[in-house]
Amino acid sequence: MLFSYLGYLDYNVRKQFEGDRWAIPARVYASPVELYAGYALTAENFEALLIMLHYRQDPALSAEGTYFKNASQISVKTRIFAFWDQRQPSMSISLSFTDIGIESITDITTSEDVAIIRMDPVQIGSFYPTIKEDRVLIKLEEAPDTLVKGLLASEDRDFYQHYGVSMRGIARALWTNVRAGGMVQGGSTITQQLVKNFYLTNERRLSRKVKEALMALILEYRYTKNEILEAYLNEIYLGQNGSSAVHGFGLASEFYFGSTLKDLPLEQVASLVALVRGPSEYDPRRYPDRALDRRNLVLNEMVMEGYITLDQANQAIAKPLSVIPRQQRSSNRYPGFLDLVKRQLRQDYREEDLTSQGLRIFTTLDTQIQDILEKTVAAKLQKLEKAPHAKNLEAAVIVTRRDSGEVAALTGGRENLAGGFNRALDAIRPIGSLMKPAVYLTALEQPDKYTITTRVSDSTIVVKGQNGTDWIPKNYDHKHHGNVALHTALAKSYNLATVRVGMDIGVAKTANTLKSMGVTRELDLFPSLLLGAASLTPIEVTQMYQTLAGDGFLTPIKTIRAVVGTDDKQLQSYPFTVRQAIDPAATYIVNTMLQEVMHEGTGRTAYESFPKDYGLVGKTGTTNDGKDSWFAGYTGDYLSVVWIGRDDNKPIGLTGSTGALPLWTALMQQISTQPVNLIPPDNVKLLWVDPGSGLLTRKGCGSSKQYPYISGSEPTAYSSCGQNVFEQDKSWFDDFFDNDPNQNEPKESEPSQSEPEPEPEPGL
Repeated sequence: MLFSYLGYLDYNVRKQFEGDRWAIPARVYASPVELYAGYALTAENFEALLIMLHYRQDPALSAEGTYFKNASQISVKTRIFAFWDQRQPSMSISLSFTDIGIESITDITTSEDVAIIRMDPVQIGSFYPTIKEDRVLIKLEEAPDTLVKGLLASEDRDFYQHYGVSMRGIARALWTNVRAGGMVQGGSTITQQLVKNFYLTNERRLSRKVKEALMALILEYRYTKNEILEAYLNEIYLGQNGSSAVHGFGLASEFYFGSTLKDLPLEQVASLVALVRGPSEYDPRRYPDRALDRRNLVLNEMVMEGYITLDQANQAIAKPLSVIPRQQRSSNRYPGFLDLVKRQLRQDYREEDLTSQGLRIFTTLDTQIQDILEKTVAAKLQKLEKAPHAKNLEAAVIVTRRDSGEVAALTGGRENLAGGFNRALDAIRPIGSLMKPAVYLTALEQPDKYTITTRVSDSTIVVKGQNGTDWIPKNYDHKHHGNVALHTALAKSYNLATVRVGMDIGVAKTANTLKSMGVTRELDLFPSLLLGAASLTPIEVTQMYQTLAGDGFLTPIKTIRAVVGTDDKQLQSYPFTVRQAIDPAATYIVNTMLQEVMHEGTGRTAYESFPKDYGLVGKTGTTNDGKDSWFAGYTGDYLSVVWIGRDDNKPIGLTGSTGALPLWTALMQQISTQPVNLIPPDNVKLLWVDPGSGLLTRKGCGSSKQYPYISGSEPTAYSSCGQNVFEQDKSWFDDFFDNDPNQNEPKESEPSQSEPEPEPEPGL
């Protein structure tokens, strides 16, 4: 019977010890900050980054993860960090700052200039298993010598001599406790403590103690002392971070001191050792006096064993605890963004892989832009809610890098809470006039029929449905504007002209253009689709406009750069991918039309905050009854899509121009540093044209303007120089800087779909 029981215990010990010992959550990192001379990062913002990375001040830079600020200069000793593409060594560098950014970076050791260096990235979250345990695995050789000696001195002096159970240790502990008049020393060996943490519960029964002793003997028989000690360093329970248990010295070092274990000074190592006896009782944040006494006792025991000198102990005892404020390190700091990360990871990984394999996930998030985004959303919504009907507003904002489609920041609501409704990904709302660029793009892909100066009628149109119900759309201002140029119809967001163009080219063709731009959702092919009756999520709108920002090339929106395993080997890369999806020439022309939107159309107020030559590209959107306010637009470096509305779908009394656009402008003004420079494709000609007659003319002749045409579609007839022009169509390109900032803001012409809709067209 005894042998059968021992066999059973032996099987269980080996099964867990030799398999995957721990379910290690995946760690998610933001995009690392790359430093170089000329980078627009102030000394204050850099110090804030260092604090976020838990660097500590130390004038001597005695360990990795330390820094020292002196006036406009910051000296840093960076940490060794294994990125997805290389392992970066620690460096001691000095950075000189001006008011606008980094002036120079110097290697302190060699006094040579440093071209570029990556800081270790900020951890922004973790993906946990069902049992919320967290740990940072370390190898025995990575553990500080003072940690091992501190454990031996205070927990198990005979560790390398006994076979799992130490009778001498038990006797010594009893004697010490009697002399002290209380419990100051335990009798369990490190092996027994590992068994208790690894295999058993905390119940206090004699049978459990016998089982613990037997399993300790088996563990000692099967494995080496160093294997047992390494497992102990990673398994021991050392505290609680919210709902997550803190296991192992690797994570405890970061949790209590904000630093990697190998960087800790003696007094902080001793504080961690002190926690072994009781993480709750000796919690340095709740009971600093107890923790200090216990730490000093550990230091004195190390002196008694000859591991450190009395002078070293006294110097350490004189130091404060220096515990950092409680950091919800393991919580997901940016839950909206992490929600998208997890959804994209599920395309390649199972849920159990994400929550147990200790993966390291490197993302595209820029924490500085994310923090700016969240502050801007909070401030702007509070200001917008002062309007009569704008109450209980919510917002969703996505910021991508224009050149790559990488998500730099994302928020799914004004309160970015874990587990909350992620409006950026899941709020399916009508997109209003954000649809119109797709209509005009489809038309311009037929250059024999439509050009940028083709005149279209902005007059009443009746669309008949198969069921006999007529759809009669209206302009936002309930006016007709006669024959207008195509670019004017988009800039002023005229509904009637848009419907005429869309019905001429076909609703189905417009829907196919949307699909080419990256929209995968099935769409109902009603004529009202032309005015934005289609409902999309903000992330889908972002993909659509990313294709416009990419000059007609589809770049999938992504949040992940690489996934790395516990052995630092890259498991999955997410390279930049791009393919031509829509005609670059037609895209270029639409983008120039969207620049007119920003200079003279519904987006013009943005130029109250930007230089007139910034080349902003964008489009406002307002849905029926003013329930949704949209804006999508880009600068030279970032694309941003903003939605504002209410969760109960009630009107908010804001248009795209008065709601989403001010938020977009405030955000982009803070993060963008590059103007838009549109480069025409080879098959696009820029010609001077008389906007009144549409005939070719010369630069400077009357009110001539320069317009882009796809080769073969340009005007061929010339006007007589100096003829009268129709000033009402004056709007564009060279006269961008002549706008009178005091003239009345144009009204936004958006969809009005309260009228009955016809059934889908036959065959659509």
